[in-house]
Amino acid sequence: MQRYDYLIVGAGMVAANAVDGIRERDSEGSIGILGAEPRGPVTRPALSKKLWTDPDFGYDKIWMQPEQDPGTTLHVDTRVSAIDRQARKVTTHNGETFGYGQLLLATGCEPIRLDLAESERVRYFRSVDDYDHLRRLAGENRHIAVVGGSYIGSELAAALIQNDCRVTLICPEPVLGGGMLPPEVADRLHQTYLDHGVALLSGRKVKAGREADGTVTLELDDGSELAADGVMFGLGVEPCTELAQAAGLEIDGGILVDERLRTADAAIYAAGDVATYPDRILGRWHAEHVDNANCQGAAVGRIMAGSDEAYTHTPYFYSNVFDIAWKALGRLDSTLDIVADSNADKGVYYYLESAHLDSGHLGSGRVVGVLLLGFDEAPLDAAREVLAERGPQDATTLSGRIPLG
Repeated sequence: MQRYDYLIVGAGMVAANAVDGIRERDSEGSIGILGAEPRGPVTRPALSKKLWTDPDFGYDKIWMQPEQDPGTTLHVDTRVSAIDRQARKVTTHNGETFGYGQLLLATGCEPIRLDLAESERVRYFRSVDDYDHLRRLAGENRHIAVVGGSYIGSELAAALIQNDCRVTLICPEPVLGGGMLPPEVADRLHQTYLDHGVALLSGRKVKAGREADGTVTLELDDGSELAADGVMFGLGVEPCTELAQAAGLEIDGGILVDERLRTADAAIYAAGDVATYPDRILGRWHAEHVDNANCQGAAVGRIMAGSDEAYTHTPYFYSNVFDIAWKALGRLDSTLDIVADSNADKGVYYYLESAHLDSGHLGSGRVVGVLLLGFDEAPLDAAREVLAERGPQDATTLSGRIPLG
């Protein structure tokens, strides 16, 4: 049995950052990373963004390579099947065992799937392998159907239409982004896709699909069918909590951890997409975004290596498609009341919880989300200050609170 002082299950961005965090405090301890994918950690957002839209950002720039640290060993194609908490060891799918002093669960998420098998022409987009498949398929005016209107789906549709593809984007909302963005922003986003040539089938869902003779045919919930050269699904993700749950760790939307990212087992930590943690501003929180993977990964590494810190960073998330760029913190839910403070170029949108309408005027409520649209340098700390305030806000108190420039 191989044994590591620090054993990390999951070979994503959290793992790479955790190695850096450990090395800030411990230059000698042995580190092992067990990853189910055939290659090491990558900067995952580039797979649906910069690799398609930035000609100066090459494939060689996505690899994080924590294994270059001389005390770190990366084991790829290694899926962990069980944790023995008493013996402090894990067992892999092929029967290998690895012992640990401290264990970090950074198992991330898996894409939500339909009953349509993956193939060269059908992918549930998440990994480098999915990107490689799509790159081989894209171009030459081929028709690619993208299913799902959230981050991955919308970003892939924008990327593909800029890379010599015909693109149909199928999304369940009547207006693209309408469940999350303010109506005027969602309308602009929707029209921008149309203006760039993306065919939008909004208010539709895929019921089933089949593949034959080099064509994938999707059956939609309105009874129609759509034929395409390939289909990319971006239906969202689910945290990979099965391993932790089987080990008796508490699950609440993710693996439940305290402010030091530790589970109820003092030797086991969790971070990144798979963790539910107490955010100092937002309360119990679960974040499936790159800023959290970077900051939480580094923090948990330092903590495992002896730091007495707590994780206090409130992460942001973002999207860049065509000429629309935004960053946000907290809850973006268009069913909440939204106070807009905007001009022709920029906008700050405050999402209010428990707000009330009185004679047609927006009432007051606590700010639970902030959307920053069109900023070159988004004022994230100012947004965090607003979110940290517990009292009610309204259009009067929020106007000009975060300057537009």
